[in-house]
Amino acid sequence: MSPELDSRLRGNDGGYAKQAPQRNDIESANGSAYMAGNMPKAERPDQPNAASRFSEEKATYAVRGADTPDFDIGIAAIRNVLNTLPFKPGVYRMHDARGDVLYVGKARALKNRVGNYVQIDRLPNRLRRMVALTRSMTIVTTNSEAEALLLEAQLIKRYRPAYNVLLRDDKSFPFILLRADHKFPRIQKHRGARRHKGQYYGPFASAGSVNQTLNALQKLFLLRSCTDSFFNNRDRPCLLYQIKRCSAPCVGRIDDASYDSLVADAKSFLDGKSSAVQAKLAKEMESAAEALDFERAAMVRDRLRALTFIQGSQAINAQGAGDADIFALAHRNGVIGIQAFFIRGGQNWGHRSFFPAHVAEISEDEVFTSFLAQFYENVPPAKCIFLDRQLTETDLLAQALSERAERKIEISVPQRGDRVRLVKQATRNAEEALDRKLAEGTTQGKLLQEVADLFELPEAPRRIEVYDNSHIQGTNALGAMIVAGPEGFIKGQYRKFNIKNPDIAPGDDFAMMREVMARRFGRLVNSPRTGEDFEPERDENWPDLVLIDGGKGQMSSVMQIVRELGVEDVAFIGVSKGPNRHAGREMFHFPDGREFTLPVNAPVMFYLQRLRDEAHRFAIGAHRAKRSKAITVSPLDEVPGIGPSRKKALLMHFGTARAVRNASLEDLQKAPSVSAAVAQTVYDYYHSNG
Repeated sequence: MSPELDSRLRGNDGGYAKQAPQRNDIESANGSAYMAGNMPKAERPDQPNAASRFSEEKATYAVRGADTPDFDIGIAAIRNVLNTLPFKPGVYRMHDARGDVLYVGKARALKNRVGNYVQIDRLPNRLRRMVALTRSMTIVTTNSEAEALLLEAQLIKRYRPAYNVLLRDDKSFPFILLRADHKFPRIQKHRGARRHKGQYYGPFASAGSVNQTLNALQKLFLLRSCTDSFFNNRDRPCLLYQIKRCSAPCVGRIDDASYDSLVADAKSFLDGKSSAVQAKLAKEMESAAEALDFERAAMVRDRLRALTFIQGSQAINAQGAGDADIFALAHRNGVIGIQAFFIRGGQNWGHRSFFPAHVAEISEDEVFTSFLAQFYENVPPAKCIFLDRQLTETDLLAQALSERAERKIEISVPQRGDRVRLVKQATRNAEEALDRKLAEGTTQGKLLQEVADLFELPEAPRRIEVYDNSHIQGTNALGAMIVAGPEGFIKGQYRKFNIKNPDIAPGDDFAMMREVMARRFGRLVNSPRTGEDFEPERDENWPDLVLIDGGKGQMSSVMQIVRELGVEDVAFIGVSKGPNRHAGREMFHFPDGREFTLPVNAPVMFYLQRLRDEAHRFAIGAHRAKRSKAITVSPLDEVPGIGPSRKKALLMHFGTARAVRNASLEDLQKAPSVSAAVAQTVYDYYHSNG
């Protein structure tokens, strides 16, 4: 994608929507977005928030109608757009009556591609249902089909449409970062945006694989891993130096040139030149032994052992593969699994399994292509991408990834040699991972059905929410919500609720839970997705089952709120600890006062305990984070005009914030880096009443 188009389409948060004056003509310039009509503002699909909008002019083509499926209305909405479409590449979005994105697609020629949707008889059942729900469309033209492919992947990851293949595992991959913003570069694990100056090596398949590699690299190259503030305040070596995992540059145990040599060796190793590093270390060990410096020789020997460990701990032999990503697909019983191996510098940096969603009635070719486009949305591609099959749009995908990476990316199906062996191994792993997934899904389905039978639900729950509170004697109080479903925990939808009501007495768990329930279900009830035309149960954010950590008192507090809000289609169950607070003897409470327990060894009991324990873990973790943040808060933060440097100067001079508050104006003026005006500001803030 060209930088101009990417910068125009991305808002401050990387989004793609901006409301502009409506117009009825077509903007045909490259990268423009257009719609037409008079869709109500509250239902416009392109306004998720004010900071995330299109920068181009556009309007709305829309045919409004009932939210029930209707082919005539859907086809009419598509035809209204079709009549004005150009024969240019671009991306289209289909919206339902609520403005939600149903589908994101790309096209080499928009008019031809969108025209296919009005030929109902030629569409599969999945797309027929989508057309029947379509009420409006958004169109964005691009410079090329490759740009359209990249934009399509971005929009799919943002809107998560119901009729697109979705990459479920959207967690960022860990990298190793060798920073270059310090005299003595630091090696560390990194996730997220690349804001730091330095070299990034990855991706690694998991935190475990990157941690294992980091530990070995510390033994091998003795590079520091501490923060700059820790480094700057050392007057003697830390424990890592004692256990031979750091060369202690913080206290001068190694000179600049020697440390730079270690950094160069680390870069060579991470770039795949491990044999050169090994030969250099062997020569260094021999030289130390000949000079009778046996202590030095022993240290180098230990580094050689660490290098041998890294080379021998690879799960697969990737020598000769260079930098490559390997993908293989397995398909069985309507479930598709994709296995990815990451090879960098001939070293295996781990593998991960993916199970895309919304794959019913979609060909393996289309699923694989969509998966790869979404996968590389935030992950830098390797020079070579090896697949277990040829895809229809292999060349287009390679062109798009090359444009994004600004270097040539090759996508191929190996035909001979070690690369074929690697692909076959990935295929075998994909099949084994899919077998495990299907077995787990069967077990999970049985457990959810047992939950439904246990709590008298009409069917197995699709969304379970579990709530818990956490505080210490009422301080830093918050509520926590976790979410689980047929695929396990849905961590992207976890939420925490800071308790805001000042009238709640410290430690009043009942009142805290009432506030949490009022805020959570108040938002759902008042959401624009609900109302007279939209039933709450149609919204995927509505839970089928809510578990509350607590007994009769908590249940009574919760039911008081939810009944006031008119929530009647959700099952609420309280979970209290049994006698002596022993796990396995929990008591379950219905809103009508009924209660029961389960046998200690019942599988459904283990499942419910897992849900409760996860809620405890999340609530306690959020509380600790809030408490840690509160520790760093100073009363001086509230004084206007006092920045970090002046706050530090005042604290260093007076010792405590209380001493600053009690200081006279004359004493404040004597503090270093504090002007008379600032001293007067601080004094007036604490003595506003004279």
